[in-house]
Amino acid sequence: MGFPVGYTELLLPKLLLHTLSLLGLIRKLISIFFHLLGLPDFHQPDIVSPDSSSLPDSRFHSVSALLVREILPVVSFSELLDPPESCAVCLYEFEDQDQIRRLTNCRHIFHQSCLDRWMAYHQMTCPLCRAPFIPDELQEAFNERLWAASGIPDFVAEDSHVPGL
Repeated sequence: MGFPVGYTELLLPKLLLHTLSLLGLIRKLISIFFHLLGLPDFHQPDIVSPDSSSLPDSRFHSVSALLVREILPVVSFSELLDPPESCAVCLYEFEDQDQIRRLTNCRHIFHQSCLDRWMAYHQMTCPLCRAPFIPDELQEAFNERLWAASGIPDFVAEDSHVPGL
Protein backbone atom coordinates (compact mmCIF):
# COMPACT_ATOMS: atom_id res chain seq x y z
CA MET A 1 0.00 0.00 0.00
CA GLY A 2 1.11 3.57 -0.54
CA PHE A 3 0.84 6.41 -2.92
CA PRO A 4 0.83 5.85 -6.66
CA VAL A 5 4.23 6.00 -8.28
CA GLY A 6 3.53 9.18 -10.27
CA TYR A 7 2.05 11.12 -7.32
CA THR A 8 5.11 13.33 -6.78
CA GLU A 9 5.08 14.44 -10.40
CA LEU A 10 1.57 15.85 -10.50
CA LEU A 11 1.39 18.92 -12.69
CA LEU A 12 -1.12 20.93 -10.64
CA PRO A 13 0.89 21.42 -7.38
CA LYS A 14 4.04 22.40 -9.30
CA LEU A 15 2.09 24.76 -11.53
CA LEU A 16 0.40 26.32 -8.50
CA LEU A 17 3.73 26.82 -6.68
CA HIS A 18 5.34 28.38 -9.75
CA THR A 19 2.35 30.69 -10.24
CA LEU A 20 2.48 31.84 -6.61
CA SER A 21 6.24 32.42 -6.85
CA LEU A 22 5.76 34.47 -10.02
CA LEU A 23 3.02 36.56 -8.38
CA GLY A 24 5.28 37.19 -5.39
CA LEU A 25 8.08 38.31 -7.70
CA ILE A 26 5.73 40.66 -9.58
CA ARG A 27 4.52 42.12 -6.27
CA LYS A 28 8.10 42.73 -5.16
CA LEU A 29 9.01 44.41 -8.46
CA ILE A 30 5.98 46.71 -8.26
CA SER A 31 6.86 47.58 -4.67
CA ILE A 32 10.44 48.44 -5.69
CA PHE A 33 9.14 50.53 -8.60
CA PHE A 34 6.81 52.51 -6.31
CA HIS A 35 9.61 52.96 -3.78
CA LEU A 36 11.91 54.35 -6.50
CA LEU A 37 9.19 56.80 -7.53
CA GLY A 38 8.87 57.94 -3.90
CA LEU A 39 5.33 56.65 -3.51
CA PRO A 40 4.14 54.88 -0.36
CA ASP A 41 3.60 51.15 -0.27
CA PHE A 42 0.14 50.56 -1.65
CA HIS A 43 -0.21 46.98 -0.51
CA GLN A 44 0.47 47.55 3.21
CA PRO A 45 -2.14 50.03 4.43
CA ASP A 46 -1.93 48.88 8.07
CA ILE A 47 1.62 50.19 8.55
CA VAL A 48 1.54 53.56 10.27
CA SER A 49 4.34 56.01 9.61
CA PRO A 50 6.07 57.44 12.68
CA ASP A 51 4.81 60.92 11.80
CA SER A 52 1.14 60.09 12.19
CA SER A 53 -0.43 59.78 15.59
CA SER A 54 -2.71 56.78 15.88
CA LEU A 55 -2.62 56.67 19.65
CA PRO A 56 -5.86 56.37 21.55
CA ASP A 57 -7.16 59.35 23.46
CA SER A 58 -4.69 60.24 26.25
CA ARG A 59 -7.37 60.12 28.95
CA PHE A 60 -7.55 56.34 28.43
CA HIS A 61 -3.81 55.74 28.90
CA SER A 62 -2.68 53.94 32.00
CA VAL A 63 -1.14 56.03 34.75
CA SER A 64 2.06 54.00 34.59
CA ALA A 65 2.43 54.67 30.83
CA LEU A 66 1.97 58.41 31.42
CA LEU A 67 4.59 58.39 34.18
CA VAL A 68 7.05 56.43 32.02
CA ARG A 69 6.58 58.99 29.22
CA GLU A 70 7.53 61.72 31.68
CA ILE A 71 10.67 59.85 32.72
CA LEU A 72 11.98 58.78 29.29
CA PRO A 73 13.82 61.58 27.52
CA VAL A 74 12.73 62.88 24.11
CA VAL A 75 15.48 64.24 21.90
CA SER A 76 15.90 65.14 18.26
CA PHE A 77 17.55 62.48 16.12
CA SER A 78 20.14 65.00 14.92
CA GLU A 79 21.42 65.34 18.53
CA LEU A 80 22.36 61.66 18.85
CA LEU A 81 25.88 60.32 18.44
CA ASP A 82 26.31 57.07 16.50
CA PRO A 83 22.59 56.19 16.23
CA PRO A 84 21.16 53.15 14.44
CA GLU A 85 19.78 53.62 10.93
CA SER A 86 16.18 52.63 11.59
CA CYS A 87 13.57 52.22 14.29
CA ALA A 88 13.16 48.59 15.35
CA VAL A 89 9.41 49.01 15.87
CA CYS A 90 8.28 50.53 12.56
CA LEU A 91 11.44 49.73 10.53
CA TYR A 92 11.44 53.24 9.00
CA GLU A 93 14.80 55.00 8.76
CA PHE A 94 15.42 57.86 11.16
CA GLU A 95 15.50 61.40 9.81
CA ASP A 96 17.18 64.45 11.39
CA GLN A 97 13.91 66.09 12.47
CA ASP A 98 12.46 62.92 14.10
CA GLN A 99 11.70 62.96 17.82
CA ILE A 100 13.41 60.03 19.52
CA ARG A 101 13.01 58.31 22.89
CA ARG A 102 16.19 56.80 24.31
CA LEU A 103 15.70 54.06 26.89
CA THR A 104 17.85 54.59 29.95
CA ASN A 105 18.47 50.94 30.85
CA CYS A 106 19.51 49.50 27.49
CA ARG A 107 20.23 52.68 25.46
CA HIS A 108 18.05 51.53 22.53
CA ILE A 109 16.33 54.32 20.61
CA PHE A 110 12.94 54.45 18.89
CA HIS A 111 10.65 57.03 17.32
CA GLN A 112 8.71 58.75 20.08
CA SER A 113 5.38 57.81 18.50
CA CYS A 114 6.43 54.17 18.09
CA LEU A 115 7.44 53.78 21.73
CA ASP A 116 4.37 55.69 22.93
CA ARG A 117 2.17 53.35 20.88
CA TRP A 118 4.07 50.38 22.40
CA MET A 119 3.34 51.73 25.90
CA ALA A 120 -0.32 52.32 25.01
CA TYR A 121 -0.63 48.53 24.91
CA HIS A 122 0.73 48.30 28.48
CA GLN A 123 4.19 47.18 27.40
CA MET A 124 6.76 48.46 29.90
CA THR A 125 9.88 46.78 28.52
CA CYS A 126 12.18 47.49 25.58
CA PRO A 127 10.76 46.06 22.32
CA LEU A 128 14.22 44.70 21.43
CA CYS A 129 15.81 43.32 24.60
CA ARG A 130 12.91 43.39 27.11
CA ALA A 131 14.86 45.48 29.62
CA PRO A 132 12.44 47.38 31.87
CA PHE A 133 11.85 51.04 30.96
CA ILE A 134 12.46 52.21 34.52
CA PRO A 135 16.05 51.77 35.77
CA ASP A 136 16.49 50.05 39.13
CA GLU A 137 17.68 53.26 40.83
CA LEU A 138 14.46 55.07 39.77
CA GLN A 139 12.06 52.18 40.45
CA GLU A 140 11.29 53.17 44.05
CA ALA A 141 10.55 56.81 43.12
CA PHE A 142 8.44 55.59 40.18
CA ASN A 143 6.44 53.29 42.46
CA GLU A 144 5.83 56.15 44.92
CA ARG A 145 4.60 58.44 42.12
CA LEU A 146 2.41 55.65 40.77
CA TRP A 147 0.98 55.02 44.24
CA ALA A 148 0.31 58.74 44.75
CA ALA A 149 -1.30 59.06 41.30
CA SER A 150 -3.63 56.15 42.01
CA GLY A 151 -5.40 58.12 44.77
CA ILE A 152 -5.12 55.26 47.24
CA PRO A 153 -3.03 57.21 49.81
CA ASP A 154 -5.82 59.82 50.03
CA PHE A 155 -8.36 57.09 50.65
CA VAL A 156 -6.20 55.50 53.36
CA ALA A 157 -5.58 58.89 54.99
CA GLU A 158 -9.33 59.55 55.18
CA ASP A 159 -9.95 56.23 56.94
CA SER A 160 -6.99 56.57 59.33
CA HIS A 161 -9.26 57.94 62.06
CA VAL A 162 -10.83 54.48 62.45
CA PRO A 163 -9.70 52.89 65.74
CA GLY A 164 -7.56 49.79 65.45
CA LEU A 165 -5.78 50.84 62.25
